[in-house]
Amino acid sequence: MHEDVAYKRAEIPKGPDRVLSARTLAADHRRLAELLAPGYAVLDVGCGNGAITAGMLERVLPGGRVVGVDINPQLIAEATSRFGGDPRLSFHVGDIYDLDYDSEFHIVTCSRVLQWLSRPAEALESMIRATAVGGRVLVLDYNHEKIVWEPEPPSSVRRFYDAFLAWRAEAGMDNAIADHLVEMFTQAGLKEVASTPQHEVTRRGEPDFERRIGIWAAVISGRGRQMVEDGALTEDERATAEKDYIAWARDQARSQSLYLLAVEGVRA
Repeated sequence: MHEDVAYKRAEIPKGPDRVLSARTLAADHRRLAELLAPGYAVLDVGCGNGAITAGMLERVLPGGRVVGVDINPQLIAEATSRFGGDPRLSFHVGDIYDLDYDSEFHIVTCSRVLQWLSRPAEALESMIRATAVGGRVLVLDYNHEKIVWEPEPPSSVRRFYDAFLAWRAEAGMDNAIADHLVEMFTQAGLKEVASTPQHEVTRRGEPDFERRIGIWAAVISGRGRQMVEDGALTEDERATAEKDYIAWARDQARSQSLYLLAVEGVRA
C-alpha cells in the first residue's frame, strides 16, 4: 500500500457512509449505465459498500461479471454481506495504485474516487493496465470549485466549505479534478477521449431533494470531525456550520448544483 495523506483522509466517516448506501447505478453513475452490455467484464475501483456496483451485474448478464475493489476492508465486508453470494459479482480489498489485474476488463470505472487522491495520474495508469485492449476506462468526478447553492447558505457554511477545500488541497487533492480529466486521459495515451456532463442538480419539491441537499450536512458531520482533528477548523466552527446548514436546507434552500463529469477513453 502507498503512503498517501489524501488516501488516509478519504476514509469514510459514519455520516457520508449513509450517502454511499443511498446511491444507485441508474441515478448516480448514469454514463456507465449507458455503456454496460451483456457479456461485459467490469471492474469498479473504489466500490465502497457496493451500492452502485451491485446494480451493474444485471446490465452485463448473461455472460458478464463484475468485480468491486476498495482499500477499506470494512466497506468490502459490508458489500460482501449485502450483495455477495453470486459468483459473477465479487468484492475484494485492493489498492487503486496497484490493482492486481492485467488487460482483463471491458470497462474499468471509478466514481467520485480520484478527487480523494494526491496522485490521480498514477491511479489512472493502474486502471488502464487492468483494462483489456480496446476496452474503456470511465471516471466520474467533481469540480468542487463550481458548486452552486440557491440561495447562498449562511456565512458559517461558506467558511466551512472554504476550509474544506483548503484542507483537501493541503493534502494534495485536486478540487477541480473533473475539468482536468480529459487532459489526464490524453496524456495517459487513451484514445477517443470524451466528456459527458453528469451534474447533480436537485430542486425543492423533487422526490430526492432532502437526500441530495443533505449531503453537505453529512460532510460537515463526518469530514468536519476529521478536519477538526487535523486543526483545519475548531469544533465550535464545525458545529455551528452543521446547525446552520441543517436549518438552511430545511427552511430556505431552493436548489443545489454539483458539477460532475464522466470522462472516458479507450485503451489502444
